[in-house]
Amino acid sequence: MAVSALGTILAVLASLIITANTLVAIALLRLIQKNGSKGLYFVLNLAIADAMVGFTVVGLVIDEFSQPFYPPQIFCVLRMAFVTSSSAASVLSLILVACDRHLAIRKPFHYFQLVTGLRVGVRLVGLWLVAAIIGFLPVLAPGFQKITSYDKCSFFGVFHPTYMLTVFCVGFFPALFLFIYLYCDMLKIASVHVQHIREVEHAGLAGGCPPSHTTSDMKAMRTVAVLIGCFTLSWLPFFIASIVQTVCPECFPYKVIENYLWLLGLCNSLLNPLLYSCWQKDVRLQLSQLVVGVKRRVFLHLGNGRRFPGRGTKSLPTVSCLRLQD
Repeated sequence: MAVSALGTILAVLASLIITANTLVAIALLRLIQKNGSKGLYFVLNLAIADAMVGFTVVGLVIDEFSQPFYPPQIFCVLRMAFVTSSSAASVLSLILVACDRHLAIRKPFHYFQLVTGLRVGVRLVGLWLVAAIIGFLPVLAPGFQKITSYDKCSFFGVFHPTYMLTVFCVGFFPALFLFIYLYCDMLKIASVHVQHIREVEHAGLAGGCPPSHTTSDMKAMRTVAVLIGCFTLSWLPFFIASIVQTVCPECFPYKVIENYLWLLGLCNSLLNPLLYSCWQKDVRLQLSQLVVGVKRRVFLHLGNGRRFPGRGTKSLPTVSCLRLQD
């Protein structure tokens, strides 16, 4: 892929990621102020982490359009550390969202007692600490750095293969297995709920009441399933190819990983806000209200600009209601 083409794709992708996640974050803030749900803070944190991924990509865009570019080693290490830590924060936020939905389904009557503001804050602080440690570990431990000459900043040019294997095997695959376990457990719980409702309906005790709890369970399961599917399709090819490249450098061209598969992984930060804006009715309603408010302000501004008569025009005479009645 040509340098200018890759830089253009990265620039467009970064702009879309930042814009989409910023809009979803604003909608979630309005929704939190409206109903005070503590679980939405995990989704808000996911939008913030994905937006940070977009901001870190902006630096890589500048590098692409600054070729030839020979940055110092510490510059590339810090830049890729920010990229890695923001991506790790996005993955960890997905795990917290899945765990929160799993808890809401498994213990619906104790959910609000378990998910308090203090516990949510502790989990979010711990998330960012873990993400910072994962991303800046090569900065703290120079043994994880790779000493090479740089024409641009990249994962395989900055990080040692040992660090890459550690992040992939200890970070990505446990997260994927945890996603699968949570979804399977939620599927089992929802199937039990559906079975109970069918037994009640068969006994004639339902009274025509809609199974609202089961409906919310299915919506939560659908959201988590789509998030897991998009996460797997976006990042799994990159991580598998990176492991092969780390173990056998001659077996797989790293340019394909950096120019194509990594772009596919970045698309996950764009898919997350789009999924929530499409699947979550409350978020979609807040976004529509936000768009209506912006349109109203624009029309009012344009109307105020056209309110002043031009030179040589005459103002219309004022007619009172009494004269109209006469």
